[in-house]
Amino acid sequence: MPNETLAKHLFHWETQPMKWSMRLRVASYLAQALEYCSSKGRALYHDLNAYRILFDQEGNPRLSCFGLMKNSRDGKSYSTNLAFTPPEYMRTGRITPESVVYSFGTLLLDLLSGKHIPPSHALDLIRGKNFLTVMDSCLEGHFSNDDGIELVRLASRCLQYEGRERPNAKSLVTALTSLQKETEVPSYVLMGITNGTASSEQTLSLTPLGDACSRMDLTAIHEILEKVGYKDDEGVANELSFHMWTNQMQETLISKKRGDSAFRAKDFAAAIDCYTQFIDGGTMISPTVFARRCLSYLMSDMPQEALGDAMQAQVVSPEWPTAYYLQAAALFSLGMDNDAQETLKDGTNLEIRKNNKS
Repeated sequence: MPNETLAKHLFHWETQPMKWSMRLRVASYLAQALEYCSSKGRALYHDLNAYRILFDQEGNPRLSCFGLMKNSRDGKSYSTNLAFTPPEYMRTGRITPESVVYSFGTLLLDLLSGKHIPPSHALDLIRGKNFLTVMDSCLEGHFSNDDGIELVRLASRCLQYEGRERPNAKSLVTALTSLQKETEVPSYVLMGITNGTASSEQTLSLTPLGDACSRMDLTAIHEILEKVGYKDDEGVANELSFHMWTNQMQETLISKKRGDSAFRAKDFAAAIDCYTQFIDGGTMISPTVFARRCLSYLMSDMPQEALGDAMQAQVVSPEWPTAYYLQAAALFSLGMDNDAQETLKDGTNLEIRKNNKS
């Protein structure tokens, strides 16, 4: 998907904030996607958030298949921030269709406010009849109070403590369809982006890592990742409770240390096992660990798993070029050369912007 994530356009906009009618369209498309998945027997979705919603070349929102689950036992953790985790998951450790609706409610709050605010705080404001304080100040004067109240009401229904009191995907679609505005205007116009993918004929000036990924030189990728170490993990939030510190931290760090030793020794099967223990521990998040396990999967001829890890690294650290480069390597391995070239270009452009800022 060439036009990045909802998080990028909603939280980190550089030219103009997302228009009200486009926010309504995102909500509607997402509800339709969830209803479709439910109709196909795939009603469970792991950690639904603004990084899992992508925009295609026409600016239409699409739900990434990365979070789709076969059953409630897939995945060990729901979210790195407990404030946004469905209450029943906190009680049982299981994801249900109602959990997905709860996460949809948090996304509605994102669309309303233009930021990621904890549901409990938003609900306090809504109960106090102070819904305007939830709204993005950039939207002032661009929506009717009736529409705003309706969307806030829908979000609060999705965020009910008891799952049985939340609406299902079908009723979400019905409620959001009636709110749609400017339906005749193409999404790329509402988004203020160019229609279609920019020409990919231009020659890219690749960094050493980008070049290694483009050539599928796994040995060179390994050398670069080993040399860089964990410096790109700086700034990644790791929210740990005292309980986690005292009972799980030491074991988790030992798993990472063993994984690093195996990675350095090119024992990639052992590295996968150790890094998996670190990730499943759930006490810390590390884009570098996902990157290293990604390469270990590539070395073990497991490109689909490698792609999943590269995408997860991007979720954790959205502005990290390495995540894009490794996605390209995985896509090349899967024979998806056009997608890989586009991802290489995204990573290169991101690195150029990053270097220009510094």
